[in-house]
This record gives sequence, C-alpha cells and structure tokens, in this order.
Amino acid sequence: MKGLLRFCFVFISLPLAVGAKPPNVLFIVVDDLNDWIGCLGGHPQSRTPNIDRLASRGMLFTNAHCQGTMCNPSRISLLWGRRPSSTGFYDNHYHVSKVPEFLKGHVSLPKHFAASGYKTLTAGKIFHGGAPEQSQVVGPRPGQWRKGLDQMVHKKPKTWHRTWDFGPQDYEETKFTDHVTATWVAEQLGSKHEKPFFLSCGFYRPHVPFFPPRRVYESFAEVQLPRVDENDWSDLPDAARGVSLSNAKIPTHEWMRENNRWQQAVQAYLACVRWTDEQLGRVLDALDKGPHAGNTIIVLFSDHGYHLGEKQRWSKFSLWERTTRVPLIISVPGGVKGKCDQPVELLSLYPTLVDLCGLPANTKLEGVGLRALLENPGAAWENVALSTLGQNNHAVRDRRWRYIRYADGSEELYDHKNDPNEWRNLAAKDPLPEHATVIKRLKAHLPKINLPQRN
Repeated sequence: MKGLLRFCFVFISLPLAVGAKPPNVLFIVVDDLNDWIGCLGGHPQSRTPNIDRLASRGMLFTNAHCQGTMCNPSRISLLWGRRPSSTGFYDNHYHVSKVPEFLKGHVSLPKHFAASGYKTLTAGKIFHGGAPEQSQVVGPRPGQWRKGLDQMVHKKPKTWHRTWDFGPQDYEETKFTDHVTATWVAEQLGSKHEKPFFLSCGFYRPHVPFFPPRRVYESFAEVQLPRVDENDWSDLPDAARGVSLSNAKIPTHEWMRENNRWQQAVQAYLACVRWTDEQLGRVLDALDKGPHAGNTIIVLFSDHGYHLGEKQRWSKFSLWERTTRVPLIISVPGGVKGKCDQPVELLSLYPTLVDLCGLPANTKLEGVGLRALLENPGAAWENVALSTLGQNNHAVRDRRWRYIRYADGSEELYDHKNDPNEWRNLAAKDPLPEHATVIKRLKAHLPKINLPQRN
C-alpha cells in the first residue's frame, strides 16, 4: 500500500555473531497516535522532541499502516502475526483470552520470546484486554491507579461513550497513568537481568479521554485546526457512510463545531501527545544511562491513527489514511538510520523482531519481515499494506494509491500524489481507464478468505 503515513522507528542489526549476546527489545506502543509528531510533520504545533530523537537514531517508516482500525483487532493482529480476516477478530467487544482455541493454536510475540529464553515484562496497555499469561512479569496496567483521578470536564450528550471527554487535569503528575508506566519501565531498564529481555511499554494517551496535566494543556494556545472540505462526502458510497458513522457513541464533527469544542479537543490531543513524549523521554534517558544502552532494539509505534475533524470525522473506525496510517520507528544498535516511504504493516513487527534477535521462526505468521528495508530503505519492495474494518471491508495502500472495497462491492480510490487529504474519490461513477487499471492491480491483494466475526 502506498503513501500511508504510519509512525515506525526501526533499527535492524546484522545477523548475530556466534557467541554474541542476544539483543534486548524495548517494545513501545502509543495508543491512538496519528502523525501529529515532529518528525512526521502532521501538525505544525506538535512538540515531540523525544520521539524525534528516537527517529534520528533509527529508521522512520513514513508510510506504515495498521491491520485493524480499532484497538483490539489491531493489537491481536500485530501481537499474534495474523490478519483480522484470518482470525475473525474485528471489534473491541471481546478479548482474545476469552477464546481458548485461538490461544491454543497461536503464540503471541512476547510468548514466542519467552519460549526462546527471554525474560518478558509488560507495563501499561499492550494487549487490549486479557491474555495476562503472555508475559512473565507484569507491571502497572491501565485502570489500576487511574480510577477516581481523572475528572470529566464537559457536559456532553448522554449517548456518548463514557471515556469521551477532553480537558486539563489538576491532580499530581506522578499519578497520571503514563507517568506510572514510565517510572516502572525506567526501573527495569536501570536494573540488571540474567536473561535478555523483551520489555513492553504501553502508553495510554492520547487515547480518550484527552486528559493531560494543566501545565501541558496551557502550553498550547490558538491551535491550528485540520483542513476540511465541506463537499468531501459528496462522492462516497453508502457503505462508506454507514461504516464511518455507525458508532453513535462518538461525537460528530457537526456537534464539535456547533458547540465550539473543536479547538479545545485539538488542544487537548496535542497536549496528550506532548505529555506522552515527556514520558518517553524518561524511558529513553533511563535506557541510555543504564547497563543495556548498547544492546537494545527499540520499536515505537501506534496501534492506529486518529481523526480530529479530518474528513469530518472523529476517532478511528474508518478505512481512510487518517486511521490506517501509524507512526513506526525501529532502532537497532549499529543499524542504518534514515527514512523509508515504502508501504509497510504493523503485521511485520513480529517476523522482523524474531529475525533480528535470531529466534526460531513462527511458521503461522502472515507478515513480511522488514530487514531488507532496515538495511536499505530504498530496496526493491513489492508489498502493500492491507487494513480491515469488519468482515469484508478492506483498504489497500501502496506508495501512491489507496484503494478501499466494502462488503457490498462499492469502492473508493485516492491518489496521494495529488490528493493527500483524500477528498476526491476516483472510483465514484465510472473510473477513468488508468484508474480502473490501478483498482484491478490493488484489488488482487484483497484476502481470498474472510473469517466471520468471533462471538
């Protein structure tokens, strides 16, 4: 898939020498982060010096995409190395731990490292829910300390999801979810371990509610709003409208504008990103000052992107660029530094890390390893990125084009070279011959089998 912007930081090392010490892995997930970071330039007021310094230390993938456009499907896909169409996990209403047959037949990324002799540690939000046995050492997790601290700050429709709110918070910063997570992770990075470790760090913000410390919130003022085309939806098929507006618990763009909340929400989101960046800085500082600085691969990514008014949408739950594109950075000690604009998938993280660490391969993985691009970002690459929202709804992305096909057969096609905001659907009505050729080529990448949703 072409031009999808996903945050990827990747460092790839050479094959392990005989007798060499296996590398550690620091696996960092940021929830609901789009390209509003400095090194991706998604918003002119973004301030992410720590993400940017990590990008300068590794490979930044500027066209990375998730496989599921909400938390649970995306995380199951990347952590077990299978597409949503191959697992039947399409939504957030259940957790993988409640499906024993799946766990019996598949091994998660942390569990694969544990079986290969690694010490696995987890803090914050990594799995969307359940599956605690996938890591040997479990640190603080979302919800354990947050209850009773975050305070709702806006009157809102009763139909909204309970987490949907935004605004500054005034309790002690050390009690914020991501500060607690970063403190625990920093302690692990400063300690000696008898085995190589796979340390997972899950930052919760900028997930809703957008609740940053007041200090950070007030550092942003007169924020710039995303660009919107008022006629954007005039050429969309009914399926696109239905899928994108099906979640009534999410605020509409119309509500945000009519109630003068758009700027406040954008300000709160920018502040949450900055707050998380501060916590990442604490983690990176601990690694650099500790005993594992020279032998730790760092991976940083988001589980999916996020709309803040773009395409007159809020949240995720779409197959457009804003939702599928994610930040991705991989930093390998001694590895190549730079940027790569080839279309890549989060599905590739599992096989890539197994390869870099010299572990036995997992033959059930569906992703393609990224070693070739980590060693040479300009290497030949024939792969695309495939994203899914519900059964039989898919988006295919290559370096230039985004093709979307819905379960009813309706389609969208966007040319990111000339239309990076995806405002003109080239598949509407009768596509031009050259566009029909692109559609035919990208359609060939759609899954042949789509498992029904698991109950």
